[in-house]
Amino acid sequence: MIPIKPVGNRSNARAVTPAEAAVAFLKPGIVTLPVLPPLSLYIHIPWCVRKCPYCDFNSHEARDGFPEDDYLNALRTDLENALPLIWGRKIYTVFIGGGTPSLLSAAGVDRLLSDLRTLLPLDNNAEITMEANPGTFEAEKFKSYRASGINRLSIGIQSFNARHLKALGRIHDDHEARRAVDIAHANFDNFNLDLMYALPSQTLAEASQDVQTAIGMAPPHLSLYHLTLEPNTYFAKYPPAIPDDDASAEMQDMIDAATASAGYQHYEVSAYAQVGRQARHNLNYWEFGDYLGIGAGAHSKLSFPHRIVRQARYKQPKAYLEHMQTGNAIEEEVEIGRAELGFEFMLNTLRLRDGFEPNLFAERTGLALNAIEKQLNVAENKGLLYRDHQCIKPTALGLRFLNDLQQLFLAD
Repeated sequence: MIPIKPVGNRSNARAVTPAEAAVAFLKPGIVTLPVLPPLSLYIHIPWCVRKCPYCDFNSHEARDGFPEDDYLNALRTDLENALPLIWGRKIYTVFIGGGTPSLLSAAGVDRLLSDLRTLLPLDNNAEITMEANPGTFEAEKFKSYRASGINRLSIGIQSFNARHLKALGRIHDDHEARRAVDIAHANFDNFNLDLMYALPSQTLAEASQDVQTAIGMAPPHLSLYHLTLEPNTYFAKYPPAIPDDDASAEMQDMIDAATASAGYQHYEVSAYAQVGRQARHNLNYWEFGDYLGIGAGAHSKLSFPHRIVRQARYKQPKAYLEHMQTGNAIEEEVEIGRAELGFEFMLNTLRLRDGFEPNLFAERTGLALNAIEKQLNVAENKGLLYRDHQCIKPTALGLRFLNDLQQLFLAD
């Protein structure tokens, strides 16, 4: 993983001023952060061609197109309204997710990135990722995306097997999946392939073929997700026959062996990267960094010298657009309580196979590490956690039973 620098020497973290710290100290029951964490921007595009039966994301079918200009106007206003919350802070990564952001026109993406550069202090080396689905790949459009400033793609392949793609309700076939990767290689030097395993009726051999096909295409980054039947999805209502736990575990072991053999580092539960190609945006999430989310249903986590808050925008695109016209699309805002901060931090950082430096806990939560000493001891005694003066990380057993490990840190 990307090495963690000592507290107080982070090139991408803003120090809290003495005046800010003094104000925070005078307020009872709040946290005092020594520095503000790195800041990312997430932009949600909520439309897709067709809703997949396993998808529980905030996505809505664009049966008759979607209001691109109106939505881009709303995104700019949303960002302008949020600027007072992030004054003086640089943006290090941008992620345009969905839905299917690659439904946006080339002109629309160019306008969006132009607005970002006008309103925000983007880092010169900012990672700017766009999610894209193979059924929307057009060579010239993606060439334009790159020229506008998109420098990383995350491609939703899911499988190279035509039968499994059909079962997953994907709009592309196996030939379009391969063509999408060819277009990505031609225009981008950094991209991710999303694949899923433990698919309906999938065999170990079929899962292995998918993984080997993906590796053979030499993507800088791979995301390999276990299919889960999420509530409020078609698959939850009409569950397909999927591999059992033993078969799924064999697939996971196969994935670990195949990716390691090909030189990929398994640095997070579902993420594999060539050297130096970790997803910087996602790493910021997992290291409990900050992110501003704009767009329908987008979530934010923002730190201030004395508190950490979460926000959620209105989820339905129509409601989001209507509320943006009145100047405020935030449906919910809550402050993360001191008692919850330990769990929130560990929920994210325990996804990292190399864990985190102990000092990072105090830096990102404003709490001393002994606030979770009891839980750390329990996790260590159960063989789920390893710790020393340099790192705290899940063991192999802890990664296999990650939910159990994370739940140990829930507040009483």
